[in-house]
Amino acid sequence: MSYSESDKGLAARASKGDAAAFRLLLERYYDSVFRVAYGVLRDQTEAEDVTQEIWAAMPQKLKNWRGEAKLSTWLYRIAVNAAKDALRKKATRNRIKQSYAELQDLSRGEIADTKSRLNWLQTALDNLSEDLRDTAALTLGEEMNFAQAGEVLGVAEGTIAWRMSEIRKQLKALAQGDDGDRKAALL
Repeated sequence: MSYSESDKGLAARASKGDAAAFRLLLERYYDSVFRVAYGVLRDQTEAEDVTQEIWAAMPQKLKNWRGEAKLSTWLYRIAVNAAKDALRKKATRNRIKQSYAELQDLSRGEIADTKSRLNWLQTALDNLSEDLRDTAALTLGEEMNFAQAGEVLGVAEGTIAWRMSEIRKQLKALAQGDDGDRKAALL
């Protein structure tokens, strides 16, 4: 492995598609990036996945590196952020699994009508547009306030309020069209 060329020079060449320069950067920093990811995640498989994702995206990311920080510092920051993102995604998946498990337990213990209502509600939510489903997931599932949900989704707080109103309106219309009173009780 040659350390004669500077990181800055290699990064510049790699950002322009030079495979040999990219390979040298990979050789220099792959293990370090993995160690940083592992330090955050504490799981070898997840750290390997995050490291591979980072390096798969690296040719494009290098085009945005301005050289204000050392390349190694920049790479470590990317690794920490990617690992934290992976932790958040894992926590969200676990909360969703837990919520579904709780819903399953609830429906087992409830009468068939309750199970029917829950199935109807899930189907109704599944039929909402992606924007409305995302909003419902954050405000109802994650119990975020409108400002927090707006920040996550990159929209104004008022947009979240409108979306929640639209969700209620659409669910109510569906309920009235499907044996209205029985399913409207959910709302």
